[in-house]
Amino acid sequence: MGLRVCLVTPFAWSRPHDVNEHVAGLAAELRNLGHSVTVLAPSTRAADLLAGRRALLDGDGAEVIALGPAVPVSRRSRIGVPVGVRANLSLALARGGYDVVHGFEPGVPSLSYLALRDARAFAVATLLSPERLGYPPGKAQRERLLGRIDALLATSEETAEAAAERLPGDYRVVPVGVDPQLFHAGRKRRLVVYEWRPTERALARSVTRALRGLPGWELVLLRTKPLSGRPTIPRALRGRAHVRTLRDSAGRASLLNEASIFVPAFEGLDRVSLEAAAAGAAIVSPPGVHEQPELAAAEIARLAEDEAYRKRSGERARAVAEEQSFAALAHEIDEVYRGLATRRREGRPGLAIPDERGWIHADLHLHTNWSHDCQIPVDELLDHAEAIGLGAIAVTDHNVFGGALEAVDAARGRDLIVIPGEEVKTDGQGEVIGLFLSEEIPRGLSFGDTIAAIHDQGGIAYLPHPFDRLHAIPDPATLHRHLEEIDVLEVYNARLLFEGYNDEALRFARKYGLTMGAGSDAHVLQGVGTGGLRMRAFDGPEEFLESLRTAQVQRRPRSLLYLQSLKWAAQAKERVR
Repeated sequence: MGLRVCLVTPFAWSRPHDVNEHVAGLAAELRNLGHSVTVLAPSTRAADLLAGRRALLDGDGAEVIALGPAVPVSRRSRIGVPVGVRANLSLALARGGYDVVHGFEPGVPSLSYLALRDARAFAVATLLSPERLGYPPGKAQRERLLGRIDALLATSEETAEAAAERLPGDYRVVPVGVDPQLFHAGRKRRLVVYEWRPTERALARSVTRALRGLPGWELVLLRTKPLSGRPTIPRALRGRAHVRTLRDSAGRASLLNEASIFVPAFEGLDRVSLEAAAAGAAIVSPPGVHEQPELAAAEIARLAEDEAYRKRSGERARAVAEEQSFAALAHEIDEVYRGLATRRREGRPGLAIPDERGWIHADLHLHTNWSHDCQIPVDELLDHAEAIGLGAIAVTDHNVFGGALEAVDAARGRDLIVIPGEEVKTDGQGEVIGLFLSEEIPRGLSFGDTIAAIHDQGGIAYLPHPFDRLHAIPDPATLHRHLEEIDVLEVYNARLLFEGYNDEALRFARKYGLTMGAGSDAHVLQGVGTGGLRMRAFDGPEEFLESLRTAQVQRRPRSLLYLQSLKWAAQAKERVR
């Protein structure tokens, strides 16, 4: 079954750009695989903007929707996206009903960044150049963006390595993409194409020097970027050296299809080299050429003089390029999309809970004086919980299990369910709560080992405050890596300073269909019950999980400053004693 996919590019669709060619080729092949694909982009063409506005209003499922005028995009830019364009983006995402939102080059201030940040669907990011990684500048903004992205892709190992420094995660390297029908090994002639760059003078001198010694061979100095200056043609090559400006694939195809030799610029476009390889040109890239550009001249001379070697080199380049076709790219991306879709937990029939059990209020995250930062005696916690009408509580002290055992023992004969638990500090990846435990779990284990230790006891792995960036939390890569092992995600914690952190947890849980939990995280009596759930009464962990599937999150907010001041006062009083 096909997915509804939204591809977002930051660059004007009306102008040639290597990122847009990547997006266009991918979109076409994804449609061939049965997906419904819409491209969102800016444009400089009035007709595109008018058509885009109509598509937004009519919801006609246009293949390309221009959301607004293009603004300059640079790795040094801090220009914001206009308010009207942001509104169009929000409207497009809301009306599209997309399963996947795929943004390209989100490391620049653009539509891609905003789409990934605001999408409610699965979010995929592709990085294509290590030069476009400067945005957002703040670490908190980057962490927020990473929390929204479900898959990270890069078109080269170099780009993945550079991107991981600013946006850490598990990157998958995918092809750049090329059309092997447009670029093919045509009838070759004695033609050398050099991707010229004004700053690479040593390489340019090496290429022209080689051509001087090759009578009968032509040279084309190819410009692929605007405003890049004009190369100087040596007098000895006049008449057989020419300058061509070709910024898109369609324009470059006829030239590269008949080129026998291609010399890539050191800082050239990966796409152009791939196109030349697909056209069967021999690629001049000998080892050490970056340090010694003169090696390019020697390689050109060898290729020109040895036709068999030149032919073998061209065939090898063509074979490599075919593995990086747009079709190959689409199949890899399709695998990523479908992998994300399978991670969403669908509702499945569970245990039948007897109707006579009724409904109770539960607080799944509480502390006692067994925690180092709490002074609530166990008996007082149980008395207060019953007094305010709670039917179930989870005692989850920090790295100790004695408080939970004491609470379970003290609750005998009371009309109150006590879930024995522990909030375990992992080795640098935040905390994990184990519910329905039978013994203490040591702190300092890895995130995965902590969850495994909980499950070994038949317990439930409950992830508290997963996006509270004021405290240690699992990084996005760890969270996604262990997603299948997390039984319950806390979507409301009454002690969080910023409500946005709870909203992010709720968004994440809904995206993946995770079972949701809530608690007060109370460290003083006045905070008990300020966050929790209304759920069916349960008996044991299996019924507990089933009850959570129909539970309702309840928020009874209290002044966080008031509750925190009570906690500090209690701690200070204890120290005085």
